[in-house]
Amino acid sequence: MKIGFNIRKSDGKARTGVLTTSRGDIHTPVFMPVGTIGTVKAMGPDELVGIGAEIILGNTYHLYLRPGHETIERLGGLHRFISWDRPMLTDSGGFQVYSLAKLRKIEDNGVRFQSHLDGSSHFLGPREAIQIQKALGADIIMTFDECTPYPADRDYALRSLELTTRWARTCRELHKGDQALYGIIQGSTYDDLRQRSAEEIVSLDFDGYAIGGVSVGETKDEMYRAIDICTPFMPAEKPRYLMGIGDIPDMIHAVSRGVDMFDCVMPTRNARNGTLFTSKGRLSIKRAEFKEDESPPDPACDCYTCRNFSNSYLRHLFLNKEILSMRLNTIHNLRFYMRFFEEMRAAIEDKRFREFADKWNSISF
Repeated sequence: MKIGFNIRKSDGKARTGVLTTSRGDIHTPVFMPVGTIGTVKAMGPDELVGIGAEIILGNTYHLYLRPGHETIERLGGLHRFISWDRPMLTDSGGFQVYSLAKLRKIEDNGVRFQSHLDGSSHFLGPREAIQIQKALGADIIMTFDECTPYPADRDYALRSLELTTRWARTCRELHKGDQALYGIIQGSTYDDLRQRSAEEIVSLDFDGYAIGGVSVGETKDEMYRAIDICTPFMPAEKPRYLMGIGDIPDMIHAVSRGVDMFDCVMPTRNARNGTLFTSKGRLSIKRAEFKEDESPPDPACDCYTCRNFSNSYLRHLFLNKEILSMRLNTIHNLRFYMRFFEEMRAAIEDKRFREFADKWNSISF
């Protein structure tokens, strides 16, 4: 099967739903931990299940370079390779190619680039993105797009949009099988281009739709404007995905506009840098005030870290660069995100979303 999507309840434009796949259900709105190279950093699959993750994300570009999609396919696909039996989404590599601006050249049929690993030359386009993602075997895959840089003048943004639409059409034509395929909307910070991109991508009839090209340097107001412009053109009966966003206020705004899916490295990257997310805001575990603090990072949290360890111990681990520091901090941060979304879904179903949003927007993150 591909995917099914049923909306359960709504509160304004915010909605809860169930995304059905052959590997299990995903309750939306949902946050997807990022497992770029086939692992969510510092976490084992059993721990991801333990903190409540229903879906994780992998990266086409990185897995193509190492160990190679053909290797993964021969070994039974990405799920078997990483021992993850729940749903998975792979992005197409467009954002990674964008981030390699000095090492790539955009052509009509795709992008030539140098590997960040060894400088070797490669080509990635819509055909290759579909082939690689088919070999990886994720439940949800993405079209290949150009992630428009910021700032971009109008002419560049228009050419980028047209390229993204053309590549999306190619992906749609090449796509076969049971994987769900999402289209990606671009358009930079230009309202009419965002609308045009949304209309063109939606006309191709994908299984879901994503807003791309955000959080690339634009202001918060510009990001929110892009969300506000795109969402009315994204079919209500299909899942909506905001790519690469994990800031608490940003996700609240997007959910208030009807967005269902999110991913970001924020909780894992911050954990490795000693920053924890709590019900009171951010906490920097390296601060001297925690040297003899016997309390957990967040007394309201039910994660393994908060149930068993003190701020004093976590500070000690971090200052000594112990591997356990990264693991315990990551367990906490990801569980915080899972709990945040659990509470948000409950608030939507109870018609308390505005109260929920006001509470979390009053906390400094």
